[in-house]
Amino acid sequence: MSERYAIVCAQFYDELARRLTDSAQSALESAGCEMAECFEVPGAFELPLAAKLCAVSGRFAGVICLGAVIRGETDHYDYVCAESARGIQAAALETGVPCSFGVLTVDTMEQAMERSGGGVRDGGRNAAEAVLALVAVKRQLAG
Repeated sequence: MSERYAIVCAQFYDELARRLTDSAQSALESAGCEMAECFEVPGAFELPLAAKLCAVSGRFAGVICLGAVIRGETDHYDYVCAESARGIQAAALETGVPCSFGVLTVDTMEQAMERSGGGVRDGGRNAAEAVLALVAVKRQLAG
């Protein structure tokens, strides 16, 4: 495949960010794609704008959005989760460039670690595979 991909990753939890990015890169490599270009943002709330900037650049067939939001004792969790999901979806719908939601929304760091690489619930790999699937649909419809 000659398509290029972007990975936008929230760095708030740096170890999780690394694990998610590594597993997304591994999924792309397994699919025969070149390494994605990576962009870092501070947190999940910043993912939608970065995804849209990547999408409108015309450089990427798809954008893989990664990060983690771990529940705390305030409503902040709910707002960040909802708005990052809404914004990433809006970026995809407004640009027509597939953008996946690989943001772990969990209660504990332990849950995040379980979902950030290697297991069945591998958020980075799942997000990369979702983008690849959507790019394939887009290519099929384009003829």
